[in-house]
Amino acid sequence: MNGRAAQHRVAVTGIGVVTPLGIGLDAFWNGILSERTAVAPITRFDPAGGRSRIAAQIDDFEPRDFLSSKRLHWTDRFSQFSVAAARLALGDAGYRPNGASHDVGVYLGSALGGLAFADEQHDVFRERGLDAVKPLLAISVFGGAATCNVAIEFDLRGPTVANGNSCASGAVAIGDAFRAIARGDVRAALAGGVEAPLSPLVYGAFTIIRAMSMRNDDPEHASRPFDRERDGFVMAEGAGVLVLERLEDAQARGARVYGEICGYGLTNDAHHMSAPRPDATMNAAAMQRALDEAHLAAADVDLVNAHGSSTPLGDTAEALAMELVFGERAARVPVTATKGQHGHALGATGAWEAALSLAAIAHGIVPRSVNSSDVDSSLAVTHERLERPVRTVLSNSAGFGGINAALVFRAVD
Repeated sequence: MNGRAAQHRVAVTGIGVVTPLGIGLDAFWNGILSERTAVAPITRFDPAGGRSRIAAQIDDFEPRDFLSSKRLHWTDRFSQFSVAAARLALGDAGYRPNGASHDVGVYLGSALGGLAFADEQHDVFRERGLDAVKPLLAISVFGGAATCNVAIEFDLRGPTVANGNSCASGAVAIGDAFRAIARGDVRAALAGGVEAPLSPLVYGAFTIIRAMSMRNDDPEHASRPFDRERDGFVMAEGAGVLVLERLEDAQARGARVYGEICGYGLTNDAHHMSAPRPDATMNAAAMQRALDEAHLAAADVDLVNAHGSSTPLGDTAEALAMELVFGERAARVPVTATKGQHGHALGATGAWEAALSLAAIAHGIVPRSVNSSDVDSSLAVTHERLERPVRTVLSNSAGFGGINAALVFRAVD
């Protein structure tokens, strides 16, 4: 437990998401079950001349639905997504600190923070000079802007912790918040990830390294987790936030409990900044550490929510990692990979997949992995929706820099 032993079980009582498939958990979950795809040509900026010209944008987000006019003036899209997802999560949980705001933390991860807004303002600076740059730039670009804006908006005075652990950062934030509550550092926390990366320079940086799909003529089928024809990920934007609290507190106030977090594993490949370790041992170690902390065996897992980024190297390494963890059962345990529908929102995606893991437990439904039609590994990637009891889900995340994070979610007795 990274120090003293766990004192408390940790429940998830609220989920808030802002995604290309819908805003709010019900809209997101129904979007997943509808099997529609949110990937389309980019309209946020002109991507002409780029190798990749598609993304999963959020076109129906209205920040005024979530923030006051004054707060809108001092926030960029990155922080607006964060506040919106947090508001949705708190409302879903029916949670109010009630005088204990000093004991509620905010833990959010983001790969890029406010970099897209900085890209926009840099163009303003070059064209019109420094006086035309928005004053909020200085308080928007740092990774902690999201956590601080959420803390200010909801008067949460506990720890505010931001991490920039690439595409694993949302899962890392949830894991860190889980540990803080389990140890007794805080009674509750908002935890998740946020990403607003769709700007010409930020998006273009990923095209330069050929990390993203170039299936521009067929965006609906561009993101293909574990599929033999995959050619890279599809960038997305959005946020996901969970309300975590002590299980005893949730039960005492009669809250609906989606499930509990009972394990977290975090490792580094120590191999390469943009390519996973070929032997997949450290990705496997992260998953095994999460299971060990949960006091569960691989045989107890009913579902794996895979990272499934749709990159040739990444999916291959993740499949091998699961084979190391599950052995011959890797060919039988259901694996769901939903980035075929909502794309890859970098630091936010681990939080979306945590939300989907908990929804699978709550509804007893395992979604089909859209666009994963010709799987090139032994994994049992879902080719159809499964309706069956789901008690334990292992959710896996990975990111640039060799970061691996895994979470175990379990139904509460």
